[in-house]
Amino acid sequence: MKTLYIIPKSYIMLHNIRPILLVACIFLIGLSACTNKNDMKKEATNVELFGTMEDGQDVQLVTLKNDNGIEVKITNYGGTVTSILAPDAEGNFENIVLGFDDLDKYLAGTPYFGALIGRYGNRIAEGKFTLDGEAYQLDVNDGENHLHGGVKGFDKVLWDIESVSANSLELSYLSEDGEMGYPGNLTVNMTYTLTADNELKMDYQATTDKATPVNLTNHSYFNLSGDPESRILDHELQIAADQYTPVNAQLIPTGEIAAVEGTPFDFTEPFEIGARIDDVQGGYDHNFVLDNSDGTMQSVATLFDPETKRELEVITEEPGLQFYSGNFLDGTLTGPDGAKFVQYSALCLETQHFPNSPNEADFPSTILEPGDTYKTSTIYKFSVRK
Repeated sequence: MKTLYIIPKSYIMLHNIRPILLVACIFLIGLSACTNKNDMKKEATNVELFGTMEDGQDVQLVTLKNDNGIEVKITNYGGTVTSILAPDAEGNFENIVLGFDDLDKYLAGTPYFGALIGRYGNRIAEGKFTLDGEAYQLDVNDGENHLHGGVKGFDKVLWDIESVSANSLELSYLSEDGEMGYPGNLTVNMTYTLTADNELKMDYQATTDKATPVNLTNHSYFNLSGDPESRILDHELQIAADQYTPVNAQLIPTGEIAAVEGTPFDFTEPFEIGARIDDVQGGYDHNFVLDNSDGTMQSVATLFDPETKRELEVITEEPGLQFYSGNFLDGTLTGPDGAKFVQYSALCLETQHFPNSPNEADFPSTILEPGDTYKTSTIYKFSVRK
């Protein structure tokens, strides 16, 4: 509840306070209230200083925990998941995602480790699209194409912390009209919740004042062994998708929706990732057309490590899933323990609408209109297979 501060006119006259001084007093009171609100967040026991931006802004790191020992660390720089501690079959807790414990390493640049991706997850051909008769040119940052929101997408901005609790973090960001070439002022809210059932729930919401493409996702890199140097080639993956979208040499969908049957993209039954990866030029980096056309929350993928018995289940209402096998990792980046992030050190399972949808009329639309609300959820559920 907001407090209304009233200064009686008689008091002003008595003390000969000039109007400009009155305005200054009210401003300082409001500033104090805002400062106290931010201080309350910083004083929460699960919020700590993660570092400082070049412009002097403080960056926070929030730790979410549940009673089962699962622990998720998230920074408001890029809405980034920096680590997830999960148990194996013997009760050993290890970090199962790639990330850093140092803000400077994120500022130096990463391949989107754990980041909140937007405005548009994945690629848009040549960064171009036409909407309502107007042509738009987006920032081009992947060869001649636009990738993950541009050179300064949502993964590289400082999000506001709206609320924080022991198991939940809400972030917000205003993407202004013209940012990275996108139309409209887009207001985004993102909530991470760690549940008692060992689920990391991600709720996305956005509104705009002008029609614009929106396709938000999380870009965590998973290795369920807890050791990125062991690679993920022996992990078993199952995806509820009978179809996928083939791509050209620049990883832009051709527009075709093809059957996975008889191809290395058939994960309708659990399959070892390394068994056919050499049959896919460059490795897996493809969108799978999920079998959940009604848009309800459904289990769409399962990842399993036979060694540790850790299992990851992906639950979403999105129509697509990008399976990326960490093809471009080359060992130049290392984790906090010195482990090198080499090719196939980890994989991504990014829930999404299809890549290049603004240029493909037959793909599910990604256009958000004024007056409508973009709203979608995804869950990463952690467990141990008996």
